Amino acid sequence: MKLTIAAIGRAGRGPERDLYEHYAGRIRWPLALRELEEKRKLPPPQLMQREGELLLQAVPTGATLVALDRRGKVLDSEAFATRLGTWRDSSVSDLAFLIGGADGHTEQLLQKSALVLSFGAMTWPHMLARGMLAEQIYRAQQLLAGHPYHRA
Repeated sequence: MKLTIAAIGRAGRGPERDLYEHYAGRIRWPLALRELEEKRKLPPPQLMQREGELLLQAVPTGATLVALDRRGKVLDSEAFATRLGTWRDSSVSDLAFLIGGADGHTEQLLQKSALVLSFGAMTWPHMLARGMLAEQIYRAQQLLAGHPYHRA
């Protein structure tokens, strides 16, 4: 299973990027980070639509989509690992995580997603969400392998 994280915005050097790279480097599944941005100043509804188009263009055709969104489902680490394991065992070849811009995702994009995932009711910076996602993917990998990392 190949993983793609498609995210609006470009992370510069700094602690958020370091956190992402720390965990991304430990993930055994092939993982690609695609950073995208719309440079035109558009009204929020149009910007959300355009960002959704950019995200979908950046992922492999036919990929199973997971949108990160505050309106999504909150899963604990074990449930997230189980979901990844199910996709892996069901021969999902491409899994794409979509991190939107400041205004989030359109309903249309959310409806195309196999899972809409939330990191909870709090608002998290989009650059930090990449590191948090990479850590949870790594944790899921370890859980699926029977490693005690999840107890740390």
